[in-house]
Amino acid sequence: MKALVFNGKSDISIVDKPQPKLVNPTDAIVKVDYTTICGTDLHIIKGDVPETTPGTTLGHEGVGTIEEAGSGVSKFKVGDKVLLSCISSCGTCEYCRRGMSSHCTTGGWILGHTIDGTQAEYVRIPHADSSLYQVPQGVDPKTLVMLSDIFPTGFECGVLNGKVQPGSTVAIIGAGPVGLAAFLTSQLYSPSWVLMIDPDQNRLKVAQELGVQYIAEPNTAQKVVDELTDGKGCDTIIEAVGIPATFEQCQQLVAPGGVIANVGVHGSSVELHLETLWAKNVSITTRLVDAVTTPTLLKMVVAGKLPAEKLITHHFKFSDMIAAYSNFQNAATQKTLKVLIEM
Repeated sequence: MKALVFNGKSDISIVDKPQPKLVNPTDAIVKVDYTTICGTDLHIIKGDVPETTPGTTLGHEGVGTIEEAGSGVSKFKVGDKVLLSCISSCGTCEYCRRGMSSHCTTGGWILGHTIDGTQAEYVRIPHADSSLYQVPQGVDPKTLVMLSDIFPTGFECGVLNGKVQPGSTVAIIGAGPVGLAAFLTSQLYSPSWVLMIDPDQNRLKVAQELGVQYIAEPNTAQKVVDELTDGKGCDTIIEAVGIPATFEQCQQLVAPGGVIANVGVHGSSVELHLETLWAKNVSITTRLVDAVTTPTLLKMVVAGKLPAEKLITHHFKFSDMIAAYSNFQNAATQKTLKVLIEM
């Protein structure tokens, strides 16, 4: 089969690999129909995720068809169309039972990280019964690729960890796919307004088209927040980039009693200004997505209340995967949010 593999820092290629086989009775082999590229894949290529070894097939998102199911798989059968979760969950270990499936003792974020992932013609899914979801009738499977990772991430790590409440004032730093997903799911909790901060004018325009009330570039964000809050700051700051400068700005914009919800993947250390935060009753949260909200998000898509498809801006065939990566790496000039890869 064809697969997109990580060969080492700044080096990827499409290669021939053996089709995966069942390893455990709870595994399923899925023929991938659609996949995509995540910012985390770029972090791996940059060398920010050293545990990902050369030769690993990248990718942790997708929709596909069950090709083979192990004897321990009871919820799915050959031919079922399924949504692939970015998190593999056994459902029974201590962490899974606590709703922290990202720390599953035999799973977690392993696809495209420590085992071969979804940017291939076939993928092995461990713990299939609790790591796959049936594609509902009448729903475009392309749309559901957005529910593998970015929507659960924006919702869980941003909105829920950020404790967005009715009437909250919210700033989201980073108008990429996860930041926009955080905005769309924040509307479930009726914040009074959301400010989206990004240097990319195209992404700010998309944010406004999706309903964001206020926008700002990083160098004007402080002034905008001061004007909107009479200098108090925002109740919730969602960091959706993962660089020192954006985390620094979170600390400047948060209100007393507020929450900084870190979502971004940080490849270098950041400075924590306890000399100014120690008396502000501020909470800082971190989280790797657990994907426990995926069933809820699926229901919202079925009901037409979550326009996930609006984040797909570019389409590629798998044979053009290298070009798709180039497009995604140059998102600002290409006006890219999410690319959809058709196998």
